[in-house]
Amino acid sequence: KVLRIAIIGAPNAGKSTLSNQLLGRKVFPVSQKVHTTRCKARGVVTYKDTQLIILDTPGLTSPLKAKRHKLEEAMLTDPLDSMKHADLVLVLVDVSDHWTRNCLSKEVLKCLSQFPQIPSVLVLNKVDLLKKKFILLELVNELTEGIVNGKKLEVTSAFRNDSSSSAKSRLQVTQASPPENRAPESRCLREADEAQEGSSLDESSEMRGSESSLLTGAREPKDCGPRDLKDMKGWPYFQEIFMLAALHGEEVDTLKRYLLMQAKPGPWEFHSGVLTSQSPQEVCDNIIREKILEYLPLEVPYGVIQVTEMWEEGPSGELLIVQNLLVPRKSHMMMLIGRGGKVISRIAQEAGQDLMNAFLCDVRLKLKVEVKS
Repeated sequence: KVLRIAIIGAPNAGKSTLSNQLLGRKVFPVSQKVHTTRCKARGVVTYKDTQLIILDTPGLTSPLKAKRHKLEEAMLTDPLDSMKHADLVLVLVDVSDHWTRNCLSKEVLKCLSQFPQIPSVLVLNKVDLLKKKFILLELVNELTEGIVNGKKLEVTSAFRNDSSSSAKSRLQVTQASPPENRAPESRCLREADEAQEGSSLDESSEMRGSESSLLTGAREPKDCGPRDLKDMKGWPYFQEIFMLAALHGEEVDTLKRYLLMQAKPGPWEFHSGVLTSQSPQEVCDNIIREKILEYLPLEVPYGVIQVTEMWEEGPSGELLIVQNLLVPRKSHMMMLIGRGGKVISRIAQEAGQDLMNAFLCDVRLKLKVEVKS
């Protein structure tokens, strides 16, 4: 069986972190800065008779922002290209970002509306960073426009004016549908509601299996015209909702089990031993660039060009890599090297460790910095 999964969302929502967790090993670059992922890459999870192909895509961005960050044309076309080949799309939302969490970006909505026939799942990420868990229920209502799997959700909030420590705000969620269809959804939302009463989402043992998934089933949406998108904040055609913390791996297994269950009979694309479609050199470039993004300020890292000068096996089976980092001006070179060479040696050390974890062998990495002529 096989399932091709496109993961889309705003820059820095945690798409690569989630991809790495599903794969069980770090093969996609991760950084605090936006646009760490510069092109689409595929990760491969093979479990028993099932293969999941994860299409990790660049964050959906607008042409204006792409120009500002000097991003390649592929940054705009790759997410749409991934959607064309997907059997299922995961829409990732960072719930810890209070500026963007209340609505899906126009780019995400445009992507979903262009491929309404592809089943979509909403994934709320970074739930561990939310102190007030009841916010999740409000976000679910806004991001789904109150409809999940063709059924209407009604969220009502009743706040108590009580300053004592036991004060809590209740959210009652009901579903406008026949009672027999309500059971899985109402149980989950009731439990998410109970989480505010003292146990958080990641601590409550009772909720473990059920808080992540709200609803199952399928309903094909009608095609959305461009006029409709102006007024839309959420997407009313999600089939399922998951709440997780990708960085810590919380509830990622629940999502993984769901994805394995969605796979359909079909030929595998990759050998069972393959982890990613990227070449070893691409994995290496991405990991080094991740560290450069981490340690250099503002726009500086986006101008660095990486040239691999040596890639060979040493006498004891270790991998010897020499990479030249070309920067546009001398001031950037000084920043990248750092006082007493501290910055560049730290980048080389951390990238070398990540490469050992990725390739499962000893790696000797040497980095050089030059101003490009």
